[in-house]
Amino acid sequence: MKRLLATTMVAAIAMSGMALADGHAKTFALVPKAMNNPFFDLARDGCYKAQEELDGVTCEYIGPGEHTELEQIQIVQDLITKGIDGIAVAPSNAPAMGKVLKDAEAAGIPVITWDSDLLPEDASLRTTYVGTNNYDIGVNLAKLVQARHPDGGTICLQTGGAAAANHNERLKGARDTLAGADTGTPPGKALAGEGGWTEISGCPLITNDDGNVAVQGMSDILAANDDLTAFLSTGAFTQWFDNAYRSAAEPYKAKMDSGDLTIVVADTLPMQLEQTKDGLGNGLVGQRPYEMGYKAMFILKDIVDGKSVDDPIYTGLDVCNNDNVDTCVK
Repeated sequence: MKRLLATTMVAAIAMSGMALADGHAKTFALVPKAMNNPFFDLARDGCYKAQEELDGVTCEYIGPGEHTELEQIQIVQDLITKGIDGIAVAPSNAPAMGKVLKDAEAAGIPVITWDSDLLPEDASLRTTYVGTNNYDIGVNLAKLVQARHPDGGTICLQTGGAAAANHNERLKGARDTLAGADTGTPPGKALAGEGGWTEISGCPLITNDDGNVAVQGMSDILAANDDLTAFLSTGAFTQWFDNAYRSAAEPYKAKMDSGDLTIVVADTLPMQLEQTKDGLGNGLVGQRPYEMGYKAMFILKDIVDGKSVDDPIYTGLDVCNNDNVDTCVK
């Protein structure tokens, strides 16, 4: 649907001289969940590319060094205090970010979300969301699992931050699809036989987007559950550290080759594609982070120019398996 800027927001922008038509350069902040994350590096690159193409627009890429919810909140608060011209944020903690963004609204600073959105009750605090339909990531990950195990089995889900809206939506998409029914509000109810699938004890695994925690968690689960049917991760953190992931997955390659075990992971970063080509994973559902960072700058420019923008703005998905991994990424 279309979202028109509220009259009060337009007035605030005009009074503060934020419209690009006034001839002043503008600085828009792109705030990731963490800056030590290769996924967000691609969004940064897109943001800088947009900066080259937009006259009078500067991309300020700034976020926590590591996935730290409180640090991200403080960074956004500091951006508001200094009067940044616009903010594109990927909230690590959706409820907490919603509280902070009330100050941006009061200051007349336009806000959009990307990669991860606010809770529905806080959606009015941002003009739009640009990024992935996160529910569909979960749906497609589950379909990859179902294609290899049509009769169901046991599964372990791995996720990012417990309060991250995007990962909770992915969990619900996966659970709804595997269950063949609505499992409730995000992240959905754990599966206990629905659709032939049962989540094992100790899962879902919470990683807080920490690659070391993710690999260790997967390794521990696979070692303790020799008959596990599937391992599904809602984020690339499971496969970020190539050597560590390969060491953890290699002992189970024969089981993946035979179809006894399936590992599917969100995202299609270069190391993930290579791992899948080598048979150390069975499926990927990729986002388009470069496009998120790129589009964010253009969207913020449209907002300060008083234009209407779509809400939401989806950037698409790439679904990969062992058969199409050479051609699946658009």
